[in-house]
Parts: sequence; structure tokens; C-alpha cells
Amino acid sequence: MSAPHVAELFSLQGRTAIVTGASAGLGARFATVLAQAGATVFAAARRIDRLKELAGSDARIHPVACDVSLEADRTGLAETALAATGRIDILVNNAATSGETRAEDESPDVFADVLGVNLTAPFHLARLTAEAPVPAGSAVGGRSIINVSSILGLVSAAPLGGASYSASKAGLIGLTRELAGQWGRSGTRVNALAPGWFRTEMTADLFGDERSSRWVERNTLLRRGGDGHELDGALLFLASDASSYCTGQVLTVDGGWTAR
Repeated sequence: MSAPHVAELFSLQGRTAIVTGASAGLGARFATVLAQAGATVFAAARRIDRLKELAGSDARIHPVACDVSLEADRTGLAETALAATGRIDILVNNAATSGETRAEDESPDVFADVLGVNLTAPFHLARLTAEAPVPAGSAVGGRSIINVSSILGLVSAAPLGGASYSASKAGLIGLTRELAGQWGRSGTRVNALAPGWFRTEMTADLFGDERSSRWVERNTLLRRGGDGHELDGALLFLASDASSYCTGQVLTVDGGWTAR
């Protein structure tokens, strides 16, 4: 296997990527970063108006209305990418939802719904990606599946977090390792990205509250929350040939939260 030139290490030219939960927050950022690196990106979410706005910023981004809780929508998303480009090189399983913060307030039905979006959907999309045909001239690093977990899949963040959310994110890490083991022989790499407390639409209330914001700062070694662009390098590393010998791993980007 010949090594790519350093200048080409993070290039995604000629590759096709799928990003779920791409209508806002980290998902929108992920889609933009992959497109800027040269990939054709199929940005998926329920809010098609926001996806169209995102696509207007870069011709390489293609909006796809998709509710990842629905099997038919997940299948349709993969088929859309394959019909347009004939390949799926990168999958970023980013879409997620949350339940109640207090376990005693969370019903079994809500718990199951959260796991459906955060764990079952990523498994199905990963399978669809791994089963897609591999075109000639594929990347040195093979196919890359990136499951977006969380520090809440690694440690408790009580009193924040939530039973279903934490369980799903921990499960996603276990799924990452198992799929990496099963698919490594075929060259499909499966890794997880575990962000800490980042300023997004989902965490607006957290950072908007002075007491909660101080809690994040006090418990983070770098004494602050993260900004979206601080995940760009980690995402590109996992998506590109820069991580061609990396699979089954959890890349944690949390300002030192889990190192306490």
C-alpha cells in the first residue's frame, strides 16, 4: 500500500459522505467541513428548509429529507447517495435525541425511542454503508464510519445527562468496537467521536445559564466549553486517509473533562 503525500492526507476529493442530523449544530458543521475537504456530502435531517439553506453555502452539499427513526427513510438516504455517485465512502452518524434528565421521569417507551434514534439508526445506516459496492480506486484508508458518541457514553455527568441518552451513547461505543472487529477484514473502518460540552443549539440553555456555564468551566481542565470548529481536525482525521490504520477507537475531544 503506497502512502499518500502529506498534502493529500486529509483530502476527501472524489469521495461521497453522508451526515445525519445535519440541519443544525455540529451536524451542519460536519457537513460543511467534509465538503470543504472535497467530498460530495448528502446532508440528512428532518428540517429540509435548514438543509437547503446549508446546501446554498456549498454546491457539494446535497440536502436529503430523512427521519432516521424510520427504516424506510434510512434506506432511502443510502439509495439516494448511491444513485447519485455510485459510492458511500464516509458515514457520520450524528443525529441524536434525548429523553428526560431524571431517570425516574423517563418512561420505558421514551427510553426505547431514544435508543431507536441514537443506536438502532446508526447500526442500520452503518450496515447499509458497509454493504454498498466498493468502486475501483477507493481510498487508501477504505470506508470510514464515524459514530458520534459523547462523553456521557464514557462518564456520568449527573445531574445533567439522562439515562436513555447516556445508555445510547455508551452503546454506540460498544457498537463501534464490534463493527470494527467484524468489518476490519473488508477494509471498513469504524470509529467513534466523543465530544464534550460544545456550544450548539442543544446546549444553548446550558451555556446561557451562568451557574451551569460555571459548572462546565469548573470541571473542564481547559476551563471552558468547546467551539464547533475545534472538532474539525478530529472529524477530518477519522474521515480521511490520515487515520487509515485506526479502527475501533474512541477519539475524545472534551477539553480534558474525562481526564479528571
